Amino acid sequence: QVQLVESGGGLVQPGGSLRLSCAASGFTFSSFSMRWYRQIPGKERELVASISILGRTTHYADPVKGRFTISRDNAKSTVYLQMNSLKPEDTAVYYCNAVGLDSWGQGIQVTVSS
Repeated sequence: QVQLVESGGGLVQPGGSLRLSCAASGFTFSSFSMRWYRQIPGKERELVASISILGRTTHYADPVKGRFTISRDNAKSTVYLQMNSLKPEDTAVYYCNAVGLDSWGQGIQVTVSS
């Protein structure tokens, strides 16, 4: 079955960086565009970034443009989210998702606080 396992989160000070990873299995990773979402308790899940199958096309939500970078390694079936210049409002649980597959991992907590 489809499995998505996020890792790399944690507590970081404002202005710091984190790199999230999402290891995928149970489907042909290289055939799917991938997305990162985030969710704050009490709010809807929001799209953060997306990447095409070969990684040539990326899109970012306005709040993270210029600070976050999505990338992928099809050989490792892994998608990444490099987060720089983190702000307290980036605090959320982050999830990865394969476009078209209704399957979600447990998510990973990112907390930005001094």
